[in-house]
Amino acid sequence: MIPLNTDEGFSGPVVTTQAPILDWWLLAPFLVVFGAGVLAVLFEAFVPAARRRGLQIAVAFLALLTTFVLFVLQAGSLPEEGATLVAGVLAVDRVVLFFQGTVAVLALISLVLITERRDGRDAFAAQAATVPGSEQERAHIMAGSQHTEVYPLVLFAVLGMFMFPAANDFLTMFIALEVMSLPLYLLCGLARRRRLFSQEAAVKYFLLGAFSSAFFLFGIAMVYGYAGSVNFAEVRAAVENGGAPVFDGGNGEPLMLMGVGLVAIGLLFKVGAVPFHNWKPDVYQGAPTPITALMASCTLVAAFGALLRVFFVPFGGSLELWEPMLWTIAVLTMVVAAIVAVTQRDVKRLLAYSSVVHAGFILTAVVAASTDGLAGAMFYLAAYGFTTLGAFAVLTLVRTRDGGQELGDIERWAGLGRRHPGLAGALSLFLLAFTGIPLTSGFIGKFAVFEAAVAAGATPLVVVGVLSSAVTAFFYIRIIVVMFFRDSEEEGPTVVPAGMLTGGVITVGVAATLTLGVFPGPVLDTLLPSDEAGPEPAAVMVDEASLERTAP
Repeated sequence: MIPLNTDEGFSGPVVTTQAPILDWWLLAPFLVVFGAGVLAVLFEAFVPAARRRGLQIAVAFLALLTTFVLFVLQAGSLPEEGATLVAGVLAVDRVVLFFQGTVAVLALISLVLITERRDGRDAFAAQAATVPGSEQERAHIMAGSQHTEVYPLVLFAVLGMFMFPAANDFLTMFIALEVMSLPLYLLCGLARRRRLFSQEAAVKYFLLGAFSSAFFLFGIAMVYGYAGSVNFAEVRAAVENGGAPVFDGGNGEPLMLMGVGLVAIGLLFKVGAVPFHNWKPDVYQGAPTPITALMASCTLVAAFGALLRVFFVPFGGSLELWEPMLWTIAVLTMVVAAIVAVTQRDVKRLLAYSSVVHAGFILTAVVAASTDGLAGAMFYLAAYGFTTLGAFAVLTLVRTRDGGQELGDIERWAGLGRRHPGLAGALSLFLLAFTGIPLTSGFIGKFAVFEAAVAAGATPLVVVGVLSSAVTAFFYIRIIVVMFFRDSEEEGPTVVPAGMLTGGVITVGVAATLTLGVFPGPVLDTLLPSDEAGPEPAAVMVDEASLERTAP
């Protein structure tokens, strides 16, 4: 604020603002993906349809590969204390870079599934705007129309996923949430087959997501009322000091309680925790399988990255407020999802409930509220992402007798292990990893998050997790038994040729599942924190010194 003096004798205060200092090096990954998305939109507008698909694929692959390389280079050059960007609305440290790099790799692999074509057709409708079964739809199919705007939508969704765990204030996090979610709502409704089911899934996802976003935004308002700011560091300071100055002599704790609860609803919806999980089964089943794979891997990583950041940084000083809530949510998530999954007959719905159960396992690491818990959650998310992509890649190959529609009924997978032992063996490995069998990445991930929870005094939560794992083993092993130990019926499965792209995704999934299960040391050693004093909480995910545990 500076005084303004004029010849007319007027003198008064003028508020001046300083332009933010931009670190173009750290902003480069965001700019690359955003620029590629804008370029892809221009291709849709000006490039002839015959040449459009190849250009879109090239731009998307190049952008995601470039961002991953940038994340790796930044991890080597970033200061230990991290950095804040664009006037403090974004924060980058090695934890954030790990989440962003994991999303980049998983999105790149998902893009391989999205680009796969069989008989000249991909997994997406010829023209989603037409009425299913209408003459207009048949005309577009015969003309070979295709939704190449899938690729810019994927890029914008990935941009939101990059921003989500890096957000350093609640408004930026809300914007990232919407940038990530809106393209996914559209992508879910573009399935080539079972069009009405796909559109229904997209509408359900959109409506439930809209309610979730509204809760999140109201939560931000409550937090602002309590702290007088939406910046994470300032909210953290307000929490530790008992609220904004307006509450001197008063009680602002109800605002804080409502803010934590409403913000948690928005984040727990994205991770699919009970009771905010109802969208997952329908959306996973109705969406095109490559998009389901993208959501099951990348969205989960980004959402948990944001959830960990919120509960470890701005809300890190109010552990006693939110820990009982997360205990309850974690128990409900593991128990309810495991029980309901036992009754499922469709493979995609079963994997959806499996994702819900795994969200409960990862929540035990959040409850631990320690750097060990953070490291365990990071490893779990990376391992689960690769395994999930491999499992959904297998699902794209198992079809009905005519080789058209994907075969979801578990009972009709009988005999798959005898006819196609390699494919069934790969799926069996992924299912055993989900179960947590030793020598797979799933076992190491569960061990890491459960060990952190036990060290934090959350042993009852771990007991519930182990029992839930035993229940989940039943429906995972049931699929293996059906594939290898039952005779096929007349309407048994048909396996379409994998192709180089889908086969490559399955191979990568198998290699990652085994490597992270047999040799987890290098990754865990990298993730586990050093004994040195941590940097300021404004720019990092965890400041363990200020996370004082209270017995649950």
